[in-house]
Amino acid sequence: MIAKLIRKRERKVEVKARASEPSSMFKVCRVVGCGKPARSGTGDGLDTRFCRSHADHYARHGSAYKPSYTAAELSPHRGAAEAWLDANANDTWVRNAIDRVETLYRSAGQHVEAFRLRGLSPQERARAAWARLRKAKVDPRRVVVAWLTIELAIRADPQPETKVEFKRVQAAKLVHRMASGTHKRWGEGVGAKELHVYPRPRGRVLRHLGADIEGAVELLVDRLGSLACA
Repeated sequence: MIAKLIRKRERKVEVKARASEPSSMFKVCRVVGCGKPARSGTGDGLDTRFCRSHADHYARHGSAYKPSYTAAELSPHRGAAEAWLDANANDTWVRNAIDRVETLYRSAGQHVEAFRLRGLSPQERARAAWARLRKAKVDPRRVVVAWLTIELAIRADPQPETKVEFKRVQAAKLVHRMASGTHKRWGEGVGAKELHVYPRPRGRVLRHLGADIEGAVELLVDRLGSLACA
């Protein structure tokens, strides 16, 4: 355990040193029309592809340039996905997808409070999100609907981002909101104290969560056929 902590500390120091040393090999952000230097060329990180603002956008949305879909944009697609799922409730692949989500719930391990996530790896944080969903008794159908909603939104998008990473992150953001956070209250009346902690929906946690969702639902997507919202 001690050796692991030492290696982790040494790795952190090494990465920090590399990030603070600008590299002349990576000068321009890859986003067309940006013109800003990539982070590795400024001493602001190791990213060789994007500038700071586009790197942050990529971490939050799964694309360096395309924003996440808004609630208004997703609403009709969510309605279509829910209606389709209800109409096909007895379909073998629908049941399979729901069962797979339930398996993610069961295999997530012990519930971890949102304020105790610090120090966990992205993969461990993703598992913690599934554990929060289980504890909150979120209907597995809602997870399936989230993926189908994003699938339909991308199909209807006149300028879609077709990379699977974008789809995973978009679905993961919807599911991550369902997991909410940790809420505690001590005492009663005016003197009561409250704690509300919400995990940040960004970075590799969303990639792991999205890959889990895709793995549960991927066999069902082909069953959608030509379905599209009105």
